[in-house]
Amino acid sequence: MHLVAILFAILASQSDQKPEWCRDLPRPAYSKLERVTVADKWFEVYRIRPGLFAIYEPHQQEEIISYLIVGKKQALLFDTGMGISNIKKVVERLTTLPVSVMNSHTHNDHVSDNWRFSRIYGMDTAFTREHAKGTVAAAQEEIVPGAICGAPPAGFDPKTYSVKPFHITDWIHDGAKIDLGGRVLQVISTPGHTPDSISLWDAQNKLLFTGDMYYPGAIFLFRPETDLDAYEASIKKMSALGAVLLLPAHNVPVADPADLPRVLAAIKQARSGKMKPIKAEHWSEYKFDGFSFLLSK
Repeated sequence: MHLVAILFAILASQSDQKPEWCRDLPRPAYSKLERVTVADKWFEVYRIRPGLFAIYEPHQQEEIISYLIVGKKQALLFDTGMGISNIKKVVERLTTLPVSVMNSHTHNDHVSDNWRFSRIYGMDTAFTREHAKGTVAAAQEEIVPGAICGAPPAGFDPKTYSVKPFHITDWIHDGAKIDLGGRVLQVISTPGHTPDSISLWDAQNKLLFTGDMYYPGAIFLFRPETDLDAYEASIKKMSALGAVLLLPAHNVPVADPADLPRVLAAIKQARSGKMKPIKAEHWSEYKFDGFSFLLSK
């Protein structure tokens, strides 16, 4: 039996022994949101606004959140999550309209169910093309002992878990607009976390989907593809949009736009060399009120 499968089986059999990261879940923010019942217990779905659903995966330590945005003629799924259970089935319960996919960026935890969809928008970058090829290693890292809270979904096979290759049908660039029918979404190129990172801007409702550029929690900025100069410039651009609500891709689906100026000031402070970080094996952590940065050592 594969070692990962053995370890995963042990974890599933000891589901009452919760990893530390999930012992305090649900997060308080969720008590104020309207929950929508779905059959698949891997997911929790919340209606944020009319025609806007947050699809949350609280049983994996990434606490990834994908968003279904519904117009009058079609719908857009912003990220497809971990691929540990079938997000497409959940989406089909929420809307009967045609659904396209767009990703905040192409790290594995945001694209793992892309392969289930026939129309996928992708940023025209080499990073995007490479990540559309799929990966085994990054997926397997997501199911090590301690990464799953409780038992996995029925039918999930850890031995074969991977990010399957997906086909991008529509290449997009900064400023591209997607008309869902009565609802127009604009692509805002916000590189920094990755070269292909985008934010999605609903100008009519002043909603900003931030992907991994900002969320309450530890923000990963230590990988080789991270560009801190670009990150600063992108946060400044996002802050200037005048959003009334931020919709992040991890931990909680609603955040205060006033956080963005604080993030900009914080990243400048962290990079200044005047602030002492908490050092770990792979990164240095700079802590602030409500969020932190994990930067390379």
